[in-house]
Amino acid sequence: MSFRLTYATMFDPPEAMHERFDSALATVRAGLGARHLLHVGGEDRPAARYAACSGPIDRRVVLGEFAVASRHDVTMAMESAEAAYPAWRGTPAAERVRLLRRVADVMEARVYEISAALALEVGKNRMEALGEAQETVDFFRHYADDFESHGGYDHELPNDPLPGVVSRNRSVMRPYGTWVVIAPFNFPLALAGGPAAAALVTGNTVVVKGATDTPWAGRLLADCVRDAGLPPGVFNYLSGSGRDVGEALVAHPHTAGITFTGSVAVGRRLMQQMAGGAYPRPCIAEMGGKNPCIVTAGANLDDAAAGIVRSA
Repeated sequence: MSFRLTYATMFDPPEAMHERFDSALATVRAGLGARHLLHVGGEDRPAARYAACSGPIDRRVVLGEFAVASRHDVTMAMESAEAAYPAWRGTPAAERVRLLRRVADVMEARVYEISAALALEVGKNRMEALGEAQETVDFFRHYADDFESHGGYDHELPNDPLPGVVSRNRSVMRPYGTWVVIAPFNFPLALAGGPAAAALVTGNTVVVKGATDTPWAGRLLADCVRDAGLPPGVFNYLSGSGRDVGEALVAHPHTAGITFTGSVAVGRRLMQQMAGGAYPRPCIAEMGGKNPCIVTAGANLDDAAAGIVRSA
């Protein structure tokens, strides 16, 4: 987009931004009701069952029919990710960075259409929807830039300090394997795309599960990844319930780590599950955030109040 939209600049956008959003919204509305498939092993795959999804603005409007993944679909996604892992892990860091930037480019070219879909699916106003879509673009670029600027986190360490001892030491970041991302309903694009980008650039393969009420955002993310040309199986997308799909992903033996955003109760249970087994597996859990703000004694209260309202 020509106007650089962020959460800080969204309060005074140019009129052209509104015109482009309105045009994209009309295009998206014209395609409502379509059937949306799973994305597994580099292919868009049908499911045995589909569920109609309506947004919170008008429950009578069907946004689309979305695939409901089965446990068999979970197995297929995990096996595809596991099969793709050795080659992706061995892909040069510069190539992984290039592909992530390509995802960002594809997504940014579609940012208005994606934002329109977010507004309908989540019920966000256009500024919040545009902010989330652009933030997701920025996540892919940020993780690519960070990984590149740190040399792929492959560094030679100082020699052994003992006199007469010569050693060769390196610090090398190694991927875990197949990484599962479970996204929430309120930021279904950014909190799927951000964790996925971080896992992908570091050499992990990814399986994303969208929230039950907001499966469209994750499907649009999968479209961008597919069209950017990532190898088959490196990124997979499933839609379905947390009880069925989410629990099957957590329990799957190929799951090497998880990023979860959601409730405290579910997050704590996931942490316990990931800590069990033959060895503990990493679990990044963001649970029940309430955006606390600290106003110091010397602060301008009017400015503080305005800033808190804007950031809410």
